[in-house]
Amino acid sequence: MSTSQNSQPIRFFHRGEVVEVQGPHPTRSVLQWLREDAHCTGTKEGCNEGDCGACTVVIGELAEAGDTEAVNGLRLQTVNACIQFLPSLHGKALFTVEDLKSQCAGKSACAGKPAGPQSLHPVQQAMVECHGSQCGFCTPGIVMTLWSAYEHHQQQGSEPTRQQLADELSGNLCRCTGYRPILDAGQRMFDLPAVRLDTAPVVAALQGLQAGNAGLNYAAPQGLRTDFFHAPRTLADLASLCEAKPKARIVAGSTDVGLWVNKQFRDLGDMIYVGDVAEMKRIEVRPDAEGGELYIGAGASLESAWSALVQRWPSLTDVWLRFASTPIRHAGTMGGNVANGSPIGDSPPVLMALDAQIELRKGERVRRMPLTEFYLDYMKNQLEAGEFVQALAVPLAAMQRQVRGYKISKRFDCDISALCAGFAIELDGEIVQSIRLAFGGMAATVKRAAAAESALLGKPWSLENVKAAQAALAQDFKPMSDMRASADYRLKVAQNLIQRLWLETRADQPQGTDATSVWSVMPHVVPAAVEQGV
Repeated sequence: MSTSQNSQPIRFFHRGEVVEVQGPHPTRSVLQWLREDAHCTGTKEGCNEGDCGACTVVIGELAEAGDTEAVNGLRLQTVNACIQFLPSLHGKALFTVEDLKSQCAGKSACAGKPAGPQSLHPVQQAMVECHGSQCGFCTPGIVMTLWSAYEHHQQQGSEPTRQQLADELSGNLCRCTGYRPILDAGQRMFDLPAVRLDTAPVVAALQGLQAGNAGLNYAAPQGLRTDFFHAPRTLADLASLCEAKPKARIVAGSTDVGLWVNKQFRDLGDMIYVGDVAEMKRIEVRPDAEGGELYIGAGASLESAWSALVQRWPSLTDVWLRFASTPIRHAGTMGGNVANGSPIGDSPPVLMALDAQIELRKGERVRRMPLTEFYLDYMKNQLEAGEFVQALAVPLAAMQRQVRGYKISKRFDCDISALCAGFAIELDGEIVQSIRLAFGGMAATVKRAAAAESALLGKPWSLENVKAAQAALAQDFKPMSDMRASADYRLKVAQNLIQRLWLETRADQPQGTDATSVWSVMPHVVPAAVEQGV
């Protein structure tokens, strides 16, 4: 059968209309298509690996009922266009900096001035007035991040604090101005006459695209063979595809595999995309005989998954906000972060401390195992051919423990960990009833510190026993030296973090984070959606 008979066009909403694309290779990025095919050059290419934010765009999807983050029927999220594969746009809406000017069309005034050919959106006008741009290369991406924040806060009738704006901009690099004038602009934009996105035509277009859509099968010729991009819409179809194509690459947010293409020029072969399977995105509390569990679908975004964890364990807020950047957390998934198996992934240490189980599926067969048993060696795990990660399950019994997550990196925002720790402790008076000490960045895999835990379990939670656990860490780990940290530094910091846990949780005069964390001066605000629950 020919390629044209097998392949369907990629259809999405862009610049006021539904566009159809057929021809580019499935690993062509959204950024490449924008600049080279659509000739929308406002979006810039900087690092081409999802770090600098020059390519930031906003993706719109139909919001589900009860979505507190929705903007008039749409879920708007910033992503890095450079590492998003074009077929992942199927059935969605793509907004770029070019769209902001068109929102002023037909208005008598825009940004407080008479509307005309050169009218600017309030976000853009505020950047001009506050001198938030110098060289201008990073500006379109910053504008799109601010526009997303603008729409969300206008919808909620609120205005962000400077720290909230700084958190939103964690994925946008600017080397010219620093962030003071950019944050000024983020506040100034709400003082100007409001200009809102008309979501009605977008919602109607997306509803039309989804009607009768059983999923995308997109192919493009590449030499003498064809690489397919399969995007099933049901969990059953996903399981059947994975079993039938065991060598296909499973793709979610492509925040990792996108770099394989851009930087390593790797051929991914056939791909199976999980981003359109609603069942894989569910986050819900499931009751059981042992007190229930927080069930996190493997396709749930990092942002949604961490929000659900932080709602139950607020002490994890710092790790959540420092996990990569906002656009990466919007695109990437916690299931992908776990399945990737990187020894410096930030999710596994915390999940291990919470006694999480990983749920695997192959065809109709579903099996579970403790996450601590999933990793076998460096980048090797228990997945069989044709099997995929379906979900992560966190027992709510872990809420009885004091939980901490600590990330050590050279930068506060958008940086890879030198090491990451997930700790959980339960005390009976001054006796350690249970203890979990999990570390990433200390070995070939993320794992718990068995010897250090043994030095503490059943014993008084005292400085003397803490020192014994610190000494035992040398039995648990033989860390390596690399560009992020030396072996000696990693071991010393890991030992110090155990003492920090003791300082914060000891029975006698525990210290607050204002005394143990230099980041306590940054008053992060937990979003309302987290406070309201999943």
